[in-house]
Amino acid sequence: MGWEVILAIVLLMPLILFPAALVWYLNLGRVIAAFQERRKVTGGGAAKEHAGT
Repeated sequence: MGWEVILAIVLLMPLILFPAALVWYLNLGRVIAAFQERRKVTGGGAAKEHAGT
């Protein structure tokens, strides 16, 4: 590969990776919020459910 191709790859990598990382971050935030909301609604976690067994 010529240096032009390598330079193009290096310059384009952040343009490709940043949106992908942003979408991943937003999805992870929604998953965490959903778990927190579920914990708030149910009133506890797995330890509370298995305490009586």
